[in-house]
Amino acid sequence: MTAIKHALQRDIFTPNDERLLSIVNVCKAGKKKKNCFLCATVTTERPVQVKVVKVKKSDKGDFYKRQIAWALRDLAVVDAKDAIKENPEFDLHFEKIYKWVASSTAEKNAFISCIWKLNQRYLRKKIDFVNVSSQLLEESVPSGENQSVTGGDEEAVDEYQELNAREEQDIEIMMEGCECAISNAEAFAERLSRELQVLDGANIQSIMASEKQVNILMKLLDEALKEVDQIELKLSSYEEMLQSVKEQMDQISESNHLIHLSNTNNVKLLSEIEFLVNHMDLAKGHIKALQEGDLASSRGIEACTNAADALLQCMNVALRPGHDMLLAVKEQQQHFSELREQFARRLANHLNNVFVQQFTQALLQLYNRSYFLSVPGHDQSSTLAQHSVELTLPNHHPFHRDLLRYAKLMEWLKSTDYGKYEGLTKNYMDYLSRLYEREIKDFFEVAKIKMTGTTKESKKFGQRRLSLVGLHGSSGKLTGSTSSLNKLSVQSSGNRRSQSSSLLDMGNMSASDLDVADRTKFDKIFEQVLSELEPLCLAEQDFISKFFKLQQHQSMPGSMTEAEDLDGGTLPRQHNSGAPLPVSSEKDMIRQMMIKIFRCIEPELNNLIALGDKIDSFNSLYMLVKMSHHVWTAQNVDPASFLSTTLGNVLVTIKRNFDKCISNQIRQMEEVKISKKSKVGILPFVTEFEEFAGLAESIFKNAERRGDLDKAYTKLIRGVFVNVEKVANESQKTPRDVVMMENFHHIFATLSRLKISCLEAEKKEAKQKYTDHLQSYVIYSLGQPLEKLNHFFEGVEARVAQGIREEEVSYQLAFNKQELRKVIKEYPGKEVKKGLDNLYKKVDKHLCEEENLLQVVWHSMQDEFIRQYKHFEGLIARCYPGSGVTMEFTIQDILDYCSSIAQSH
Repeated sequence: MTAIKHALQRDIFTPNDERLLSIVNVCKAGKKKKNCFLCATVTTERPVQVKVVKVKKSDKGDFYKRQIAWALRDLAVVDAKDAIKENPEFDLHFEKIYKWVASSTAEKNAFISCIWKLNQRYLRKKIDFVNVSSQLLEESVPSGENQSVTGGDEEAVDEYQELNAREEQDIEIMMEGCECAISNAEAFAERLSRELQVLDGANIQSIMASEKQVNILMKLLDEALKEVDQIELKLSSYEEMLQSVKEQMDQISESNHLIHLSNTNNVKLLSEIEFLVNHMDLAKGHIKALQEGDLASSRGIEACTNAADALLQCMNVALRPGHDMLLAVKEQQQHFSELREQFARRLANHLNNVFVQQFTQALLQLYNRSYFLSVPGHDQSSTLAQHSVELTLPNHHPFHRDLLRYAKLMEWLKSTDYGKYEGLTKNYMDYLSRLYEREIKDFFEVAKIKMTGTTKESKKFGQRRLSLVGLHGSSGKLTGSTSSLNKLSVQSSGNRRSQSSSLLDMGNMSASDLDVADRTKFDKIFEQVLSELEPLCLAEQDFISKFFKLQQHQSMPGSMTEAEDLDGGTLPRQHNSGAPLPVSSEKDMIRQMMIKIFRCIEPELNNLIALGDKIDSFNSLYMLVKMSHHVWTAQNVDPASFLSTTLGNVLVTIKRNFDKCISNQIRQMEEVKISKKSKVGILPFVTEFEEFAGLAESIFKNAERRGDLDKAYTKLIRGVFVNVEKVANESQKTPRDVVMMENFHHIFATLSRLKISCLEAEKKEAKQKYTDHLQSYVIYSLGQPLEKLNHFFEGVEARVAQGIREEEVSYQLAFNKQELRKVIKEYPGKEVKKGLDNLYKKVDKHLCEEENLLQVVWHSMQDEFIRQYKHFEGLIARCYPGSGVTMEFTIQDILDYCSSIAQSH
């Protein structure tokens, strides 16, 4: 171990200016690894640093290397495990606990003893030694270790004292005066001892000589002590006086603190009282206005509004902690609650009375407007004519203007007593729904009468009676009933309606009896109806929003789960705290109120639409365009409003009628039957498609629902194409090609004139079909007017096809020049003209006059005949060159024959 210690000192610690004091060979507890050494070291330089260093032998085994070092001041506990029995295990507690097993108990004890000594010498912070034998804990440090100095920032206790400069100088002088000071230290020490003894004797003699002075000094000291005692007595009395003054000052300070605290409390109390007085004191004028204010005059309404706002501010004041415990505050709050309930009840009763009064006044106006219709013996037709001039709805603006004066009070009622606010809302809806139902039904009756113009309907309308309601009960609710409106039914007249299978006959009416003036009149009436309904609904919705203080313009989606059906009389409810409704619920409330107030609009519009469709199926086109425009306008304002939703529902009905009209037309096309004894000509549904398209284009010009018309065009034109071909195939008197040619020519002309962009493909198809069937008819009808000559040249062409050269055909016996001349002689000019005349008559019988295609067909036949003539001449020139054989008529003769035939007919 000594050799190892020497090697470690030389190789590891000396280069680092450290000195190795103790070493122990250890290994970690519980692990079988190579042994290492724990070394206790001190630095040779000041300040002294004491460390515990772990040294491990390198893997190659040639040298040792320093692995880790801990400062001794970081060591907290040394645990030797057992103080009685020998045990090589021990623990060192640094930041964490390290468990070691020494190679022998002696090494462990020596290492722990060294650690204890270093701790005693260099550290103020003592290490806790646990389970260590007391014999190891010596209190002396070996002499060889006296050279250590104070280390680091820990000031250790050391016997060594460094000489100052003067002492070093004196020692040097003494050593210079003695020759043997360096060569013979013992002689020098004896000399110093003798001199010390001489000095000690001199000191003793000096002390004995100064005894008298010592006694004098002691006497002076006694007197000084007495003076000190007197001074202490005076200081004690002064201290008692100061203590009394201090107690008095403490009492004064405590008294001042209590006075300051009292003043502070008084200021705070005054502040609280002023706060309560300023915020919870309602002026007598406001109280009087709430109790007795006139709710009928503008000045009284303004006073009540200001008083109600002041009351609400007093009730909603944010009380500070503890205010609600004050009896005066409770009494004031109770007083405010009574005032609020009293005024809310008075306001609700007054507004109910206003509702009743306005409702009664509106009923009287409605009665006066309709009274002349129910006078017995009155001329109903003349009265109806006068009455129907004004297709207008009553204006409710004066009523709204009068009620809007109470808007702020309604807002106050909504925030303070939602139950009464809800009751007023229900009453208003109840009165208005009955009033609007009567006004709107009368309005639609007038519109229906204007559409039909029949005296029978005017008599039905004249038989209606308005029954004014009776008012009873303090609640102001209305009772009574109104006679229901008689349903209108269109009576077909003998000179105006007859059954037909045309596009215009969806309502069992003849298209020939309907003119543009009737349709224009319906269009104006329908537009006027919508123009009257739209501002009426918007004005009422705007009034509801302002009067009942509901949000209307924020476009927020809101579910209907919070609102029950208003027909059952239930509105979206709030909590009893009177908190405001969310914006989405308020929008739902507006919509539900509008639904209940105007619940008759949608059924009446549907009835009017059914009547218009029954009068004339073309009216669905007008209605689709007008209603689409109004729906688009309403959705731009508010997509979720009552008006937008209602008109959208009605638009669906109109669209269904429009689709039904198109479907019925296609079905009627399929059911068309043609006469077997007469020419087909232009089919009825082709003509009617032209009328439909012309009218539709004028109606849907710049319309929002152009796409619906384009889809209808596509369905109709396909139906027309299919059924034209079907009729052509079934035709017996008129050739198929004629039916196809004439009708597709008419369709092509119609599409070219109207320029319908979505039917460009169908226009090209119609033109192609017309051209194909014209060519087919010409070829089929013309046939072979020079039949024998045609057969002769067919034989010539057959010989050429067999390989005979064209100039050698004339040598064939059956096709020589003589045979050619015989055939040509059979077709003189007169015979040709006669044949062409018969052909013209035949074509004239096939074609109809309204399409005027005779000359077109005749010109095509002329061209075809000339083509055949030129073909024959070409064959003669190639197969019979130089024979001098020619036809007995020329091309000019053919032109003259055709021209004279056309002019003669």
